This record gives sequence, structure tokens and C-alpha cells, in this order.
Amino acid sequence: MAGSMDDSAEARVRLFHASLVWPLQLEPLALDGNDSRHWEIFEARSAEHPWQRLDDEFMEDASQFKERHYREFVSFLPYVQRFLYGEGRSRHASPDDPPGNSPVHVFRRHDIAKLRLTLRKGQAPVELAIVHLDLYFFHDLDLVQLNLEVRAEDLSLDTARDILFRFGRAYPSGWEEGGEGLHNVYLAEWIGSDGKVVARSDAERREKYLNYVCRHRSPCISEHWACLLRPLVLTHSDEEGDLRYRLIEYQRMPVMAYLAVDRPREFSREQWIRLGLATMLHPDETLPVNEPMVIDFEKNFCHDRFWTDTESGPNTRFMCTGNAFTVVGDAAFSFFTDGERGVLAQFRHQYFIVFLIAHLHRAALLIFSEILVDAVNDLDIRNDVSVRRFKRRIRANFETFLRFTHRYWFHELSERPHVQAMFRLCSNHLHNDAIYDDVHDEIREMSHYLDSDSQRRQSNTVVRLTVITILGLIATVTTGYFGMNIIAFGEGPVLERALHGLLATTVFIGLVLFAVAKSKRLSDFLEALSDERLTLAGKFRVLWGVVRKSER
Repeated sequence: MAGSMDDSAEARVRLFHASLVWPLQLEPLALDGNDSRHWEIFEARSAEHPWQRLDDEFMEDASQFKERHYREFVSFLPYVQRFLYGEGRSRHASPDDPPGNSPVHVFRRHDIAKLRLTLRKGQAPVELAIVHLDLYFFHDLDLVQLNLEVRAEDLSLDTARDILFRFGRAYPSGWEEGGEGLHNVYLAEWIGSDGKVVARSDAERREKYLNYVCRHRSPCISEHWACLLRPLVLTHSDEEGDLRYRLIEYQRMPVMAYLAVDRPREFSREQWIRLGLATMLHPDETLPVNEPMVIDFEKNFCHDRFWTDTESGPNTRFMCTGNAFTVVGDAAFSFFTDGERGVLAQFRHQYFIVFLIAHLHRAALLIFSEILVDAVNDLDIRNDVSVRRFKRRIRANFETFLRFTHRYWFHELSERPHVQAMFRLCSNHLHNDAIYDDVHDEIREMSHYLDSDSQRRQSNTVVRLTVITILGLIATVTTGYFGMNIIAFGEGPVLERALHGLLATTVFIGLVLFAVAKSKRLSDFLEALSDERLTLAGKFRVLWGVVRKSER
């Protein structure tokens, strides 16, 4: 770096943006004959909640389509474009191949204007303006992603770091001696468009969280997050609601941050590390210089394609740990702060989608793995109902995974080197490829188990049919030798013939059912009978063993 800024209190963040991308697992809908999907039910009840379906930017009026939307669209490869935006309708389209819609369904609420954060007890609150508050549903996936984007101007660098560390925690990880939540903001309040408080956090309610975990073996989220997500309700909550969710990972939500600062070239290495690792390093702790993530910070977490360390710039640094994506640049350069063509527009559009897809991949794969574990835990091989339910769940999961692979799973998002590099950096830190391979192997093993079990059952059926066929062959050859009718029943009264026919049918049915019931044991005798190494006495001993087993 060209210089060093020793006093971080002098550093100012002229423009601050932060976006939370919080994946949540949706509980499967009840199998009551209703084929509706989560977002369809969510939209059908729009009169009961503030979330409204969001139409995309591709409207008929081209004047409403902004250049930043166009730049976002052309940044991605065609198959990613079809995934994100669907296909347009053309008069030349084949009627046998209609255009597909996007599998992404977005809902937005406009009733909350600000987020007021009291970071620590006794501090003055900080107000962040709400830019977007969205829910992303995905076709075929029991998954929803919350996106909250906030902005502020003229913050101190210390305040921005403290926000990134404390902001976006679903529940307290513990409590301080004074009773406030550990590592959480002291107080978070949603402020409505009318200036009134819509909901506030309750991290200080220690007994609430302890009792919930004790009762349900599952964490309870803070009230201000629960209020935000309604009518979605937590799985074990006592609230009424058909659409329920559960946490996928721990309480820290993935976050993106954009900071336009004064003189970033003067930042010390420690300041860069604290910014890039703001979600993992407590603002008050001494920098752990012996930690591998600190030692190899630039190598593992930084992408400096647009960092020149010159007066003319650009001086923009990208940092990504997987769960945190941070962009820091010089506020003096208008290109960095331009919301239509500059880095700010790219951060809010291209890089947001990169971050969204990377966490979609991870969350979906973890859900697939969770479903497999739950199916195995519920399996009781002694219970036929449990076995059938297990097979249905595994086959349904296998089919959904195939659709996920072909619809959502990408390795290449863009031909633009920097966009692709950031996607690869984020995915690598999230270990998405390794998780995909693990889940793929687990599902393949389950599929092989089901196939082998089906083959075993078919083999047993063939054995039984073979035994019955052999026994039937004896009767067929015998009766054929005597011309089919050993005893003549062709003449006589109709009633007598009907009774004879009924009696014969009953006897034959009984013999067939007996042969089926004992077919496994009889097959053991037939196998011994065909074994040339056994003596005649040995074969009869096997038959005697079969008879004794039958008597038991």
C-alpha cells in the first residue's frame, strides 16, 4: 500500500450498502391432494400479508427497462439467462416447444422503510434505509431466500465494521453478564413507512430461547426476524400457519457489503483484514496474527484485478470468504459510486446474483442431504409401511435432484473473467463442489439400494413362480397321460357337476396358495435335488428338514 491510516476513527464510509441473503428450508406441503406449490399458496393469500408478487424488469414498456438491468442480463451466459429471466415469447416459436418461464419467483414488501440499530448498550442508534426486502422462491426446491438490502451514508469505518459483525444474526449465541445478547446488536427495530416501530428484537429474553431449545431441540429466531417472515412461521412455533420453515445452517446470515471510503490506498493491512473478515473477527479483539486465515488473507480471500494502487485508479478491492462478500473502493471516483453503470450497479445486480446462486447451490444441497438423513432415520425394515414410505421419499428426492442438476447447477455463469472468478471464489469457500459430490454419491447409493431390493423381490417372485410351475407341471403331465379326465364328470345333473367344479376349484386354489406359502422352502429342496454332489439320502434329508419346518 502507498501509505498507512493508523487511526481508523478518521476513516469514513461515504456510502454503505449491505445485503443479507438468508436461505431457509421450507417444510413440504401436506399431501392432501393439493398440487399447489409454496409460492402459489403464498401468493393466493396476498390479501393477508404485505408481501406482493414482483414482476421482473422485462416489461412491455421499454422506457422502464434501465441500462443497469440490461448490463445485468448480458453479463451471464444464455442458459443462466433462461434460468434467471425465463424465455421471451416469439411469434416464430414452435407450438410444440413453448417458451419456459423462470423457476425463480420473487415477492417484495414495501411497508418497512428503515432499520434502526442500536449496536451496543448506551450507543446512539444508527438508521439504515431499506432498499429492497424480498423473498425468493424456487421451483421444485423446498427453499426460500430472504434478501434484505440496506444503505447508509457517512458512517465511521468502525461503525460499518460493527454493523457487519453484529448485523444478520438470527438468534443470540449467548448472553453477556448484563443480559444483552452476545455478539448481537443491542436493539434492532423495523420502522414502517409511517414512522412507527413495526417490530423489535428480543435478544434479552434469555428464558424464551432456553425454553424453546429445551422443548424442541431447535433454535428460536429473534422476534424482529420472525415478524419479517410472516406468514411463514418457524417449524416448531405454536403459531398457526401452513407454510413453515427451518434453519439450514447456524445463526449467521450470508452478507454482502459495499463500502465507498476515503483514501483506501492509505489503509493498513490490519484494516483490510478486519474489513474482509468483519463477520468473523470481533471488532474489539486483537488481530490473531497467527491464524492461517490472517496469514494467507490476500492469497485466499482477495481478488485485486481492479486494484492498481495509483492515483489514477482503479482502486477497488474485492474480498470474499464465502459467507461474506465485500467490495471496497475510493469514494472520490464517480465510476465506483455510479448506481447505473459503475461498481455500485454491478454490486447490486451482477455480484448479487453471483452471491445468490452460490448460496442457492449450497442451501439446496444441504437440504437434499437432510432429506436423505431424515428418510434413513425414519426407516424401519420390519415395518412394510415404513419401507414403502422410505422408497417413495428416496425416489422423489432422486427425481428432484436430477431436475436440480439440469436446471440450477452451474459451473460457468459468465464469460466475463471477473464475474466468473468471483463466483468460483465464493463457491470454493462454500465447498459447493465437494458437497455436490457427497450428495450425488449418497443419492446414487440409495438408488442402487432400491434397485437391488427390487431385484431381490423380483428374484424371490420368480423362485416362487418356478416352484408352482414345477408342481403344476406334474399335475398337467399326469392328467394329460389319462386324457385329462381321470374321473368322468361330463355327464350327470347340472347341480352335481357344479358342486364337483366348485370342490375341485377350492382344492386347486388351496394347493396353489399352499405352494406359494411354502415356495421358499420347496425351492430349497428343488435346489438340493438338482445338486449332483448330494447323495439320494442327503436329498431326502433336505426334504425331511423342509417338512419339519412346515410343521413348526
